Amino acid sequence: MQIGSYALEGKVLLAPMAGVTDRPFRILCRRLGAALAASEMVASNPALRNTRKSRLRIDHRGEPSPRVVQIAGADPALLADAARYNVAQGAEIIDINMGCPAKKVCHQMAGSALLADEPLVARLLEAVVAAVEVPVTLKIRTGPDSERRNAVRIARLAQAAGISAVAVHGRTRKQHYKGQAEYDTIRAVRDEVAIPVIANGDVDSPEKARRVLEETGCDAVMVGRAAQGRPWIFREIQHYLDTGSRHPSLSAGVIRAVMLKHLRDLHDFYGEHQGVRIARKHIGWYLKSAPGGEAWRQQLVRVEAADEQLGMVDEALAALNA
Repeated sequence: MQIGSYALEGKVLLAPMAGVTDRPFRILCRRLGAALAASEMVASNPALRNTRKSRLRIDHRGEPSPRVVQIAGADPALLADAARYNVAQGAEIIDINMGCPAKKVCHQMAGSALLADEPLVARLLEAVVAAVEVPVTLKIRTGPDSERRNAVRIARLAQAAGISAVAVHGRTRKQHYKGQAEYDTIRAVRDEVAIPVIANGDVDSPEKARRVLEETGCDAVMVGRAAQGRPWIFREIQHYLDTGSRHPSLSAGVIRAVMLKHLRDLHDFYGEHQGVRIARKHIGWYLKSAPGGEAWRQQLVRVEAADEQLGMVDEALAALNA
């Protein structure tokens, strides 16, 4: 799949997720097969640029190309300025968020709330595309609610504005993450526009990824929640798409190495105090499916020191593998 001048090496992308797709997780997922990995959502409000949270979200050191930053906002001039600013900081692709259903985002008339105002959508897309030389992509949902599924019209606006690719989550804003993703609307988008279309929603296995690609005709799939605690899912899906067979299961030793390096990277990136706390949710995801994993998680959430956390995780993995 081609996004502007960038030819992607696979068909499986990491979805941007607030509180999840920080630099350590993006680099990890790229290393384990993700063809692209977008940043957490960055607000277009310039007053927030110098906060520690914002600075960390646009930190790309060591990140492979192409580097993607997702921006959010409802003012064309501010969103265009945010795009220029992030390109100056190293972004090679700008992604516009019109898919987030969170109340605190939608109350600012940003994220998926924008889908209800198609003229504003057109102005936002045109402003950002005109502001930067790099490719601009768009993430949307199927519409505000089931009575107003307008993803096809939004995709037409995106193509007309010069958007390089559009990712469609197969739920409405009103659904949040409830129910099953519906792929017929994504198929309608794919049939309507010539730009690359990426299918998102409930892609949680190699078999499901292939089925979604077949049903929608899309150029790629985007994986979100299924990558939490299972970042090797990208390699598994791409291998299945390439060969038709399952990727060999990772050994306990490889999983241990992946997990411990991820935790160390979180400690280094955020500092020990914050890194240990952010690592807790990842530990919970890694251990979620393991019999006895919940008991270990409950012990690990009380750990305050990085070395103790790493040591106890190593102990937990040894016990669970035994």
